This record gives sequence, structure tokens and C-alpha cells, in this order.
Amino acid sequence: MASSKMTLAFALLSGLLPLFPSAFGAVTCEELPKDLCAFAVSSESKRCLLESVHRGGGRTEYQCRTSEVEVEWRMRDWVETDECVWACGVSRDATGISSDALLEPEFVGKLCSAACYRNCPNIVDLYFNLAAGEGVFLPDLCAVHKVNPRRAMAELLSSGAAFGGAAAAAPTSY
Repeated sequence: MASSKMTLAFALLSGLLPLFPSAFGAVTCEELPKDLCAFAVSSESKRCLLESVHRGGGRTEYQCRTSEVEVEWRMRDWVETDECVWACGVSRDATGISSDALLEPEFVGKLCSAACYRNCPNIVDLYFNLAAGEGVFLPDLCAVHKVNPRRAMAELLSSGAAFGGAAAAAPTSY
């Protein structure tokens, strides 16, 4: 009886391992399935990215690759949860991530929501850096968006100087 319970437990654990590769501290982007690739970070603290590869006959296949973008060591071996993907309004099917999403009030609302901003540091870090590349300080964008989403978009479309620049090293709690 005990051996059958152990066999069942082992079978369940083995079935769940592909869903949580970070549980054992060894995320290799190239080994991740496409539906876990986007918003994952490898064991070497490099972001994983989903690439489309065009094959003959008009077929497109997707492969997970290791990017050259490094993140803080505390986020290594990270596979983003479905809850964070949903809360932040991102898609695991993303083959390219752009700061253009920061122009969409609905997206900024989800990104700046407490459910995302306080619980999903990997996604917030990614968009923090994208915003910084545009001269926008994400916490300031979130603060303005909370008060007046249209004003936030107008200021983002301007020089970005209204947000005080991107001098901070990491996002703060919103």
C-alpha cells in the first residue's frame, strides 16, 4: 500500500516538473516549452525570449532562446506564473516586447495595478527598463495614470521629462 502511494506521488511530481522548471533551480531557455518561455529568466540570469522561425510552406514555428539581457540575480531561474501574466495584461505568445504597450491606457492600468506591480517583480522590472529607455520613470507613470490615465498618455507622448527621468535603479512599490 505504501509503495503504491509513493509511486502515485512520484508520478504526479514527474508530471508537474515541466510546468515548474524553476523548482529545481535549472531554467534553460532552450528547454522551456513555448507556452512558458516569455517572461522567464534562465539560471544565468538572462531573459528568455520567444522567437518565430519561418519554415517552408508558410509554416511558423516558435522556439525559446536565451537573450543577452541580464536581470538581477534574485530573478534567476524564474518562470512567470499564469496569475502574473493575467494580472499584468501580458501574453505568453509575445515574440517581441515593445515600449509601445506603455501608450495603451488599459495595459498601463493592469501593469500599475496592485495585483501586478506588487506581486510580479519580473514583469514590472522588464517594463520598468523599457520605460526607462524612453526616458520615463515607471512609478511616476503609474502615479499619473492612477489620477488621470489620459494625462499619463499625453505626458508619455511628450518628451518624458515630466516623469523626472529614469535615474532610479529599480522599481519601488506602487
